[in-house]
Amino acid sequence: MTTTAESPVTTETLHFTKLGSRIGAEIRGLDLSGPLSEDRIAAIRAALNRHKALVFREANIRTDEDQVRFAAHFGPLTAAHPTVASVDGAKNVLPVDSENGSANTWHTDVTFVLNPPQASTLRSITVPPYGGETLIASSAAAYKDLPEELRTFADSLWAVHTNDYDYSVPKNLEHANATERRAEFTREIFETVHPVVRVHPLTGERGLFIGGFAQRLRIVGLSNTESKDIIRLLQAYVTRPENIVRVAWEPNQVVLFDNRITQHYAPDNFDGAPRTLNRVTIAGDVPVGVAGLPSQPVQGDSSAYSVIAQVS
Repeated sequence: MTTTAESPVTTETLHFTKLGSRIGAEIRGLDLSGPLSEDRIAAIRAALNRHKALVFREANIRTDEDQVRFAAHFGPLTAAHPTVASVDGAKNVLPVDSENGSANTWHTDVTFVLNPPQASTLRSITVPPYGGETLIASSAAAYKDLPEELRTFADSLWAVHTNDYDYSVPKNLEHANATERRAEFTREIFETVHPVVRVHPLTGERGLFIGGFAQRLRIVGLSNTESKDIIRLLQAYVTRPENIVRVAWEPNQVVLFDNRITQHYAPDNFDGAPRTLNRVTIAGDVPVGVAGLPSQPVQGDSSAYSVIAQVS
């Protein structure tokens, strides 16, 4: 079926409306609470491959059990997090609560392990009266924006990702329990060497696999200063406004995004109002670079956190 920029994008059975030319699409009123047919799962996967981030409004997912069931349609689930505690009684569910601070830095989820999640789901629990959006960026669009010479250079680079990074938030801007959260986050140290340019296993697209745990991310073979300059240059392409979709939250909403080829950011723009989301992530494969070589672990065993998903 041929589509235009003005018409909704159509999959087999579902109609997603684009939120931007490079990333993001939404659908309203699709009930995700019960079992989904194989055709419907395939249609959602096809839309995710195309749009990178999907917003389901009026999704009818109101419990952790519903969210876990929905996420499990796309593969085995990870534990909530390698080091941070899950929701009580829900081992796969991570609370994303403004009381514990805001993730107001660009990142891809859990890239410090060998096989980061392939996709993440977020469900709205408590929505602030204003602000509190989630920004999601396409690292595939960023890669395409690079000049050819810079793409060739980036293709050859590898970087070390770690959860043991230098938190650079000024003390006067830190959340009240930042020290405790930091200790929990780094109670076990992980390091993994990933390609700076990752090849998506389903679409073949290339994307910049950086951000997030780039506070101490370093390029293999380069100094820290050189690494920071290169990462800063590449990251500027990821966060170009045209590569970002800004997702406003409302009650009864679910967002599904492809963690292999996006970054996201939660701006702290809601004046301390309550904002609570729950996150469930789907186990991923081991990243592969342009030359076909896989990522390599350096420190930490993440097998208890996630199985290595098989690509089909």
